[in-house]
Amino acid sequence: MPLTPEIVGKLHEATGARNVITASEELRTYECDALTAYRAVPGAVVLPATTEEVQAVARICYQAHIPFVARGSGTGLSGGAMPVPEGVVICLARMNRILEIDFPNARVVVEPGVINLEVTGRVAPANYFYAPDPSSQSVCSIGGNVAENSGGAHCLKYGFTTTHVLALEVVLPDGTLMHLGKKTLDALGYDLPGVFVGSEGTLGVATKITLRIVKRPESVQTLLAAFHSTTEAGAAVSGIIAAGMLPAAIEMMDHLSILAAEAAVHAHYPDCGGLLLVEMDGPQAEVCALMEHIQEICRSQGAWEIRLAQSETERALVWKGRKAAFAALGRISPNYIVQDGVIPRTRLPQVLTRIGELSTEAGLRVANVFHAGDGNLHPMVLYDRRIAGQEKSAIALSERILELCIEAGGSITGEHGVGEEKKHMMSKMFAEPDLATMQRVRCAFDPQQIANPAKVFPRPRLCGEKLGEYTPHPLELAGVAERF
Repeated sequence: MPLTPEIVGKLHEATGARNVITASEELRTYECDALTAYRAVPGAVVLPATTEEVQAVARICYQAHIPFVARGSGTGLSGGAMPVPEGVVICLARMNRILEIDFPNARVVVEPGVINLEVTGRVAPANYFYAPDPSSQSVCSIGGNVAENSGGAHCLKYGFTTTHVLALEVVLPDGTLMHLGKKTLDALGYDLPGVFVGSEGTLGVATKITLRIVKRPESVQTLLAAFHSTTEAGAAVSGIIAAGMLPAAIEMMDHLSILAAEAAVHAHYPDCGGLLLVEMDGPQAEVCALMEHIQEICRSQGAWEIRLAQSETERALVWKGRKAAFAALGRISPNYIVQDGVIPRTRLPQVLTRIGELSTEAGLRVANVFHAGDGNLHPMVLYDRRIAGQEKSAIALSERILELCIEAGGSITGEHGVGEEKKHMMSKMFAEPDLATMQRVRCAFDPQQIANPAKVFPRPRLCGEKLGEYTPHPLELAGVAERF
């Protein structure tokens, strides 16, 4: 059903007229997330302030069969928050309260619009922190982190968002309120929070999230090691893990990303072919001993400069350079595609060599930043949209890199999600029965398929569709995105 004036009037009643956006020039603000190659203009944007208002909006959409997409800060990189044309965007930015802090049980309850870094900011005075730290943590929202199961530099030791979500209050697509999980670490029954986290908004809208916070370790040391190549740096990563150590983070940057980050934030990185950032935390004596061992491994693999951050200020600057790398690439290329493949970390040297060969064959530069400890690659294909054919070549190269990750025994995404961008590649990883099983889970939560429809799967599947059948979904017939 189209978004009629009558339905817009009901949205006004649900949230207040000032919290419903329908002006075309204002709707353009919400037409994409950080992946700007995919765009669609919604029919309306609604900004609820309470769970009850989210329920009311969901019921209106459900009764009128209008698709909706939940949105946080819009920092996603896979098109997951891109609207459905003429559908509704439920923007959760106003739901930004930290509702409860329980230090004795190391728990925090937040609304979905709370910014990631604000959680650590609120609990830091008691010597706690929230571990998942995406590069966009100063602007991304917890609700979006839940949708994409976001990670970050320190997920090697501390785990992804799913490790830190204990319970969820969720509004289902028909407006029903559900509570998934408990405040305890090991709740009985099915792991429904684990099903919901990473579902990319296709199962409902999280309105309250119970997070686990972590006590700050006694000591933190950050090492910077410069190598002549990423191959040498990758070998050092394998050596560190093979030695039985579990750093809080192991990050790698290649020469192009180093140049861009240095120009952006002046992190005082050495001019090298491969840069390794290793952070250890824990009891001071243990950290000091392990750092000595890590330095020996780095030297044995060709590190020609090794530094230890000497203060918290210096450590913060080292990480500022790494977290600025994505945005900084805009300084050396007018356009670029950020990918998010995963490989077994033992395959890092071979895969990096092959990415270099593919880059040469395509005639396009590729800058590489990695969560090297867990094999999560972020190759950035640089191109200029103004040059005819370059964008098409860049897309083809980025997809070939993801195919390379699959061939190496990995995955097409580690933390950015599938969204709109990579849904057509799901069939390269999963057989049709696997995709059909996933769809049955989706249909259990959303039989009308109005919650972020046409995302994640290679094609929209109607609930009840049998394996081997194919009935085109209305959104598939209409088309859901404008590709620039």
